Amino acid sequence: MNAAANNPVRLERAEHGIDPMLVDQHGVEVVSRLQQEGFSAYLVGGCVRDLLLEHQPKDFDVATNATPEEVKALFRRSRLVGRRFRIAHVRVGRELIEVSTFRSNTSAKQSDDRSHSDEGMILRDNVYGTLEEDAFRRDFTINALYYDPTSETVVDYVGGLEDLKHRRLRFIGDTATRLREDPVRALRAIRFQAKIGFTLDTEITRLLPEAASAMSAIPPARLFDEMLKLLLSGYGERAWRLLADCPLSVVLFPNTAPDDPLIRQAMQNTDERIAEDKPITPGFMIAVLLWKDYQARVRDHESTVKPAEARFLAAAETLAAQQQVIAVPRRFSQFVRDVWSLQERLVERRPRNITRLAENPRFRAGYDFLLLRGETGEDVVEPGEWWTRYQQVDPEEREKMVGALTGRTPRRRRQKKKTAPQSPDSLECP
Repeated sequence: MNAAANNPVRLERAEHGIDPMLVDQHGVEVVSRLQQEGFSAYLVGGCVRDLLLEHQPKDFDVATNATPEEVKALFRRSRLVGRRFRIAHVRVGRELIEVSTFRSNTSAKQSDDRSHSDEGMILRDNVYGTLEEDAFRRDFTINALYYDPTSETVVDYVGGLEDLKHRRLRFIGDTATRLREDPVRALRAIRFQAKIGFTLDTEITRLLPEAASAMSAIPPARLFDEMLKLLLSGYGERAWRLLADCPLSVVLFPNTAPDDPLIRQAMQNTDERIAEDKPITPGFMIAVLLWKDYQARVRDHESTVKPAEARFLAAAETLAAQQQVIAVPRRFSQFVRDVWSLQERLVERRPRNITRLAENPRFRAGYDFLLLRGETGEDVVEPGEWWTRYQQVDPEEREKMVGALTGRTPRRRRQKKKTAPQSPDSLECP
């Protein structure tokens, strides 16, 4: 079942066994409309891979020989997005179907629409081509499979069916070239390895250090998006273990210990929440990933400034250092600051602040973070249990709990020698 150029493997329904009930009808509707207008169109990529693996795909993408402008003219509820790769987003019902135009891998065609950096990285790629050319410009063989839901035929130009059979992840073409074109493909390899459990091709494994060193050329904002895909995919714990075993984690999170049990537990908890369709926030994971670095910086500053300012300065430095590699949007960085700021107050439990703390918009996130710290060995189990009980009892019992704190011996703070100007406690994030 080897696929070769100009001689693709074609499987009919009896051969591939795709269950039509797993195929999204909105995606089928887009394909059918394009075909009715005389265009060639297929479902493509991960959805075809998952259908062949008998998994329910999350997203359905379409590839066609219609240009983005032709797609937009055909579908009223559509818009064009992207500059690096121009595609059409078509709204069908409540779903968004991504429609891309067949692209060519031949740089001589329409060269003004393709550009590379000096290192060989693709900066813009809007050179259109044929179905065969489109297959050979994709990244992994198992993501270059096409399915025509009208004829129920699977088309394979690159040996993806064979790699699915042997459960291996392999780039199309020369691995070194593909990673130079886009080093982020190394992260995609780790993500797919975590998701479907396939084995990385040995050439990919060999070149991971080279891909890691090229990550500095990737815009930090794009790396943030890739980080979310990797760690919030529902397979985050497995992805982090794979990432920790290669040079990528050191490059992406230079101040984070890959073997930190806090991170492993947070990843596992997040995977469980995703499986149960519960809400998650990227800010919480960022707070976990950078927590140990933040603590270390707090300790460094506590020798010269008040605790509140030490925490303020440490948070600013930790986030600034990470921003050099992965851009964290302000809405998430503020969330991180708030969660870190709450930790000290949740542990101290000053009686006059209890009600205000419990009503803080970030209380639940801060409380969950406190419990996570206790689960992984930090000395905060007792305050975590106190806050758990506080939320479970009636108002009268809460008053008794707060009253009991009045006679509690507060934790003694070390006296700091003032060697620098002091900042007010209000500097700490609320």
